[in-house]
Amino acid sequence: MEHKILLEVIILLAGSVLAVALFKRLRLPPILSYFIVGIAVGPNALGWIPSTEDIKFLAEFGIVFLMFTIGLEFSIPKLKLLKGIVFGLGFSQVTVTTVIFGFIGYALGLSAASAFVVGSLLAMSSTAVVTKQLIEELELNSRHGHTAVGVLLFQDLAVIPLLVVIPIIAAESSDAIWIPISISLAKAAIVFAIMLVIGRWVIGPLLHEVAKARSAELFTLTVLLLSLAAAMITNTLGLSLALGGFLAGIALGETTYRHQVEDDIRPFQDVLLGLFFVTIGMLIDVSTLAKIWPWVLLLTLCIMLLKAMIIFLLALLFRSHAVVATRSAIVLAQCGEFGFVLLSLAIDKQLLYIETNQIVLSSILLSMLLAPLLIRHNEKIAKKLHAVGHASYRDQIIKDIADEAQHLDCHIVFCGYGRVGQNLARMLENEGYQYIALDLDPLRVREALEAGDNVYYGDCSRQQILKAAGIAKARLLVVTFDSPASTFKILEQVEKLRPDIPVLVRSRDETHLEDFLESGATEVVPETTEASLMLGAHMLFLLDTPLSKIFKITQDIRSDRYQLLRGFFRGMEPSPLDGNEEQREQLLTIRLFKDAFAVGKTLAELNLNDLEVKVTALRRGGIKGSRPIPNTVLIEEDIIVLLGNPKNLERAKKRLHVG
Repeated sequence: MEHKILLEVIILLAGSVLAVALFKRLRLPPILSYFIVGIAVGPNALGWIPSTEDIKFLAEFGIVFLMFTIGLEFSIPKLKLLKGIVFGLGFSQVTVTTVIFGFIGYALGLSAASAFVVGSLLAMSSTAVVTKQLIEELELNSRHGHTAVGVLLFQDLAVIPLLVVIPIIAAESSDAIWIPISISLAKAAIVFAIMLVIGRWVIGPLLHEVAKARSAELFTLTVLLLSLAAAMITNTLGLSLALGGFLAGIALGETTYRHQVEDDIRPFQDVLLGLFFVTIGMLIDVSTLAKIWPWVLLLTLCIMLLKAMIIFLLALLFRSHAVVATRSAIVLAQCGEFGFVLLSLAIDKQLLYIETNQIVLSSILLSMLLAPLLIRHNEKIAKKLHAVGHASYRDQIIKDIADEAQHLDCHIVFCGYGRVGQNLARMLENEGYQYIALDLDPLRVREALEAGDNVYYGDCSRQQILKAAGIAKARLLVVTFDSPASTFKILEQVEKLRPDIPVLVRSRDETHLEDFLESGATEVVPETTEASLMLGAHMLFLLDTPLSKIFKITQDIRSDRYQLLRGFFRGMEPSPLDGNEEQREQLLTIRLFKDAFAVGKTLAELNLNDLEVKVTALRRGGIKGSRPIPNTVLIEEDIIVLLGNPKNLERAKKRLHVG
């Protein structure tokens, strides 16, 4: 029995590893890979893993941690900022979509309770898929991106009453059903208020005391205790475990330890949540699917088209531009992971027939598979649907920018108006320089415009926008985006329009420094490297180094493109998840042993430069020398310090050891 459980765990892990790797390569959300694993290894396909109560019980904790993470990321300040979209468009979308789909389900023969469940779960969209894809497409801060986020925020809120109501309507059949619903909703509201108070006045100070112990294990255990205890409390009150997880996440999210909590809980959440989605995949019967697939395709098409139409019309009603409304509708047309949570609850309470389960479950999954493709091409689809409208919308943006820029001459153009852009603009204003700033965050643009800043909504990677901003008359262009992809697009357009204009580029580190310079940047300012340089200058000043010498040192380092400060020993520091790790330079030390290939050879003979690796230092007999000359002969026990990206460093290491 014990070996059988172990075998099942190994099968699940092996299948998940292969599926997640494949979906990553295909640029599809990993969340969908778990469904495929569940379908493949479950009792209705290969039959390697039975759908046991033990696995379902563990998967239920996956729901708790899913809701906990969503609660943790639930931002009350963002809710206030987007309150018009959240409580206007978001409320209308969930209500209207639930009513329409529920009515259709009822007309097709479902009971009132089942129709309500189907309508509510189809009203939900996928927060995980939408936010990830919008970030990849650099559209999270666009107008349709803000609209989508606002609607998703209300959907997160709507799950709370749904988790309360669904078990009750499954258990009650009398006409007085509103009495237990009202009691349960009142309980949920009271618990919600108590959790917010506890989060601010109890959990915050408690985590502060725990953090003072400087024990990662103690901190993680405390977070697990709080999240599971909240789930147990709501379950004891007759509410769902998932609701407790969500409320615990909101409470902890209001503390200053929000990001640390998120990092500590993620390993547990990812594993258990993956298990939950695997169990959902196990519910899909492949043999039944072969019979009902036309209905699945038809239902998926109807769901996405009708849902998109509802969102489009509601967005127009709330005075969104037709193009923005269309792109928002495309982005939110799919069903989401909340649908699976509500569906699993409905299945557990026997609210839906087996055939209905299969059709609805398969349609939700198919819509989520199609979502990344639709979001990736939402602009192209909107252009085709609104050829004239899109052009007029774009022309209006260009006109607004051009009307302001026509009065400017020898001005500075800012691409991006975040914190860095705003700080630079204030410096220019103090010195009397003119500027115009372009940004893709509509809320930021609106607030800055109201404050009197000269900033406009526009995509700097488009030639028409740069022309409208008066790049032909501009004296300088400054790119303040913290996004290499955006920066490269802007540099490409600037090179076509004004190859002679000086371009100042901000970057997080020196990873893309040479690439930016080759693409047309005049100067690149890497934040982390410049911070080190400034700290070093202050340090030397406090050590009584003459100011003239400090100035010369800093200028020499800058003119040498920060070669002295390139790379560092990473140690146990986690790699950043920004997709640049393969290109990021770091340092590596290699000790040469007696049988190493490099012993007795010169650096020139080893020719590490063709591997794009530099020898920054050589340590021999306790003496360290920087930048050894090419004819240096290496001997046993030499320690070589290399600079390069991880892949090239591995190749250099192999050459030094075995040739």
